[in-house]
Amino acid sequence: MKVLVGALLVGSLLITPAGAQQADCDLPGNLLYGESPLNRVAAAAKATHHLGIAIIGTGSSAITGDGSAHAYPARLEAALTRRLSGVTVKVTAHTKSGQTAEQMLEDLEKVLADEKPALVVWQTGTVDAMRGVEPDAFGTALNDGVETIQSAGADVVLMNMQYSPRTETMIADSAYAENMRWAAQQRDVPLFDRLGIMRYWSDTGVFDFHAATKAFVTAQKVHECIGRALAAQIIDAAHLGPMTSKVLQ
Repeated sequence: MKVLVGALLVGSLLITPAGAQQADCDLPGNLLYGESPLNRVAAAAKATHHLGIAIIGTGSSAITGDGSAHAYPARLEAALTRRLSGVTVKVTAHTKSGQTAEQMLEDLEKVLADEKPALVVWQTGTVDAMRGVEPDAFGTALNDGVETIQSAGADVVLMNMQYSPRTETMIADSAYAENMRWAAQQRDVPLFDRLGIMRYWSDTGVFDFHAATKAFVTAQKVHECIGRALAAQIIDAAHLGPMTSKVLQ
């Protein structure tokens, strides 16, 4: 287990740009935009001019070392603040390494009660795949979590696992990714397809996820791109601005 976790951190978060000239990480609209609305986000932004977002996740929501200001939760807050004029945005990250979706449910209830966010971004799936949790049990936990979030009066965005060609042969994550897609469709909530997005960046040469490096700056770049892409998806689903395929704004 520790070997796999280490490989994920090195292979997926600490990566090398394929070329210095490829400084952007734009995405096609089909990887970001869908039909599932974020009505509570829209209401909070328009009525109260305050948007509280809680991120529930595991280790891949952070950067190893003192990188909280550069991890995607902080970059999401910066991107939304920049694009939502007159709206105060507060993103709070709650991350614990090694938690399955079921184990996250207890923390989820506490966050909802304490913070009353308009939106919860729930990042999960990798640990369940690594531990071989039954896909049906994983699906049940997802449904329970989404129901809990919605019953508390918040919107939810599901975020799936990272893409790493260095670990995909060791971790069979396709069933878990499909469970997340199915849960999102059934519950009519957006899915932030981090797996597909990172695979697209790899296939188009934006990032080289095959390379292993400990360059802190490259980890920042990936998280910056994730934060801006997630902001674009949230803004579109809440109908708070024009849809655009360029996430680096």
